[in-house]
Amino acid sequence: MISLFGGKKPDHPMADIKEARKILGELPANDAFKCADELSHWLASVMAEEGFKPEYRAQLVQLLDETAQISLRKLGRDYLASPRLAKFQEIRLWKAIHEYWRQAALAYAACVELYASGAKGADALKADMPLLLARALRALAAQVKWMYMRYGPMDQSVWGLIAKVYALAETRKFAKSAVTLYPGIPGESTPEQEFLKVVMLSASSPDSLLPLEMELCERLIAHFCASFTLRLDLQPDIAYWIDLATSQAPLRLARPPQHAPTLRFFAAGKALEDLENFIRTVKTTGSVPPQVNLGGTYPAETVLDVANHLALYWSPKPPERKHQRHRVKSRLNVTHGYDGVLAVLGGAPDQDSSAAETWIVENVSAGGFGAGIPEMKGDWLKIGCLLGLQPEGGDNWVLGVVRRLQREIPQKGSVGIQTIAKSARLLQLSVGGGAGGESGILIGDGSESPGEARVLLRSGVFVPGQNMEYRKGEMTCLLMPQGVVESGEEYEVVKFREMIRETSIDE
Repeated sequence: MISLFGGKKPDHPMADIKEARKILGELPANDAFKCADELSHWLASVMAEEGFKPEYRAQLVQLLDETAQISLRKLGRDYLASPRLAKFQEIRLWKAIHEYWRQAALAYAACVELYASGAKGADALKADMPLLLARALRALAAQVKWMYMRYGPMDQSVWGLIAKVYALAETRKFAKSAVTLYPGIPGESTPEQEFLKVVMLSASSPDSLLPLEMELCERLIAHFCASFTLRLDLQPDIAYWIDLATSQAPLRLARPPQHAPTLRFFAAGKALEDLENFIRTVKTTGSVPPQVNLGGTYPAETVLDVANHLALYWSPKPPERKHQRHRVKSRLNVTHGYDGVLAVLGGAPDQDSSAAETWIVENVSAGGFGAGIPEMKGDWLKIGCLLGLQPEGGDNWVLGVVRRLQREIPQKGSVGIQTIAKSARLLQLSVGGGAGGESGILIGDGSESPGEARVLLRSGVFVPGQNMEYRKGEMTCLLMPQGVVESGEEYEVVKFREMIRETSIDE
């Protein structure tokens, strides 16, 4: 088509804004997955069309992004609300969400680059640059978050794009320009705040959280971000830094980096005090203050777990390893879950105890292992998972819990494992001397006080206040519960006071 000025109109279905709105209005509103998938394709199509002027291209990208938000929120809720999704369903949801944010990030970054490079007609973008920069950083942060949701693999080039976009925001004096990110969503943000949100997420050790906990982590970061600190120079209360000239993720300040004008130092700042006040409020009232938007209603205990985790990593002195690590290379037989542990201890005859996997121990300390996983089999591996571990050449099993998980590629990665027991012995338990019983595992790590016992039980077996018993030769051991000290999806570790009484001949 020949325009009024003699130029050729692009041959694209969205070359006219009215047609674009009509196409978007015909998307299946009741199918969030299909909406997100189609919008991902439209973003790629719009960015591939060379004939669009910069201002119109940016207008279309914003329109597509605004249209996607309801569907993305629905898909995110579905992903988090269904922890027992079949593997293919979980991957399908994750891919739809991650791919959308990947395309959105590339589209916004391309619009920003047009302005930065002085492309023809890009001056018209100047008024929209604060919004384009903030949305670019929001989309990149969402991409980072969803990579964390699957524990990687992490695309390091995303950090290079984050650094480049934010550096432009600073250079062109847009970093502190306030904008309303999306229509209908209250509150304002700035490119600087969006940058701080993603670097603080990275600094908050998300790879040691469950997906729902990551969501709460992101929400709390968003709530407190206005109080975060960003500096050009190193100060005593700052624990993290990033170099805007590299594609490297933020780093902890183990030692001062070599000075460069592209270094940025960041910390929680006053947000740590605000977070500690929030923790006290939730502990006192048993509920989350209404002004804190977590995107849903969650148990106070869950919120407190995440808030306490953040308080650790937002401290000017984040947690350090309690035990020195020693590099080793050895094989490790691994079984998982309560039934898997029972099987290798001989307490679950119907369970296949030969199904143990082989991992590679890369480092060991008094507190646990770091291990590489040559091939992840199945979909059971997650934060908090119970493991039975047998070092190569050993005949005993120790018990551990997955505390950190990172994927290098989808089926290969590494884990950090906390040892919770160096010895494990099968018990047959009864309640109050009654008949029948339940299997349990007496565990120890050498730290127990005299008269103290820790027992690993299947979830749902322990009843607060209910005594349990087991036989030890000619004696009966009475276990009086003191409380749960560790729990996971399938198990609980309960601390008991143990009293031993001899069993009479008539008993």
